Amino acid sequence: MHSFEIESGEFCVDVFVREDGSFGFEEFRRDSEDMGRWIGLHYYSALRYETQEKALLEAQRCVVWFDQTVL
Repeated sequence: MHSFEIESGEFCVDVFVREDGSFGFEEFRRDSEDMGRWIGLHYYSALRYETQEKALLEAQRCVVWFDQTVL
């Protein structure tokens, strides 16, 4: 649904909706060592939320830079 990237381009948070209508998020990083590919960091994507808003709030709580830099 949405991808929020830190200004430096090395971290992002993706918020998504599943086929069952639940929402989730994941934090990713990329750097030259991984040839610029996005690599998942914390397995937050296994968590489920009833609404996009709840997923965003939890992402803000869990990912330190997300609340301060993006929103």
